Amino acid sequence: MDYRSHMRTFAALLLLPTLAAAQAPLHQQIADIAKDAKGTVYVACSLPGAALDCNVNAHGHPPMQSTFKFPLALAVFHQIELGKLQLDQPVRFLKSDRSVTHSPLQDEFPEADVDVPLRKIIRLTVETSDNTAADIQLRLIGGPAVLQAYLDSLGLSAIHQQDNEHTMHLDQKLQYRDNAEPAAMVALLRRFADHSPLNAEHTALLNSWMIEASSGPKRIKGQLPKDVPVAHKTGSSGEEFDRIPATNDVGLITLPDGRRLALAVFVTDGHADQDTCEAVIARIAKAVYDAALATKR
Repeated sequence: MDYRSHMRTFAALLLLPTLAAAQAPLHQQIADIAKDAKGTVYVACSLPGAALDCNVNAHGHPPMQSTFKFPLALAVFHQIELGKLQLDQPVRFLKSDRSVTHSPLQDEFPEADVDVPLRKIIRLTVETSDNTAADIQLRLIGGPAVLQAYLDSLGLSAIHQQDNEHTMHLDQKLQYRDNAEPAAMVALLRRFADHSPLNAEHTALLNSWMIEASSGPKRIKGQLPKDVPVAHKTGSSGEEFDRIPATNDVGLITLPDGRRLALAVFVTDGHADQDTCEAVIARIAKAVYDAALATKR
């Protein structure tokens, strides 16, 4: 064998693991990727007209963290459509609403005691994952029990919300009871994409805010082509006790043929670092996206 033939053979051997991974069943690809988080990974997805073998622990109960802000926005828009609230009504940002958690609203108005349009409060919650803005919305609609009743009315009682951001940050153990089956979150995304419970105007507005979200650029969007629209909502716990309780992302990925792939990935109690947990989500999203591209309408 001459030198060039030897090098071609050597290069082909180097490619074998990559080719094997690409040809492995989707479920196995996801399971292999998930190991890097050194925790528990939950995955569910749905694509119209396709059967993707992507579910891993799809009926488990990982903590939602801020992914709950997607159903929260739906519930608030529902109240608007019932006439109980108005999208551009002024809402008082009370001093009692302030907290020590992430809040661009509070950064803008550190002393509170100002009126803020409800539209801005919802947008900040969805686009920047503003915790104070989320709690203001829960206060407006009547608390987590009202959000839960709305989810129950949609047949999605497998999404559980009992706390607001303020109380959850006072006791991090509470995040484990504010959980969601990934399959239920995907069902909600599917409902939003296909037969939205909101009117067309509000559906388009919420969808645009989710696409413009600044949080989680290294999660579902991390390894996808830059021009692929991703309407998503992240959830993050931060690190505690040498683990990361929640690194999450749920959303709708628009394929080139117009179909929308619903995907939920929750990384729970990861003992890997945050970058690795985020990379696990990105790699799973890419594997599911590639599998979806291979399907036909």
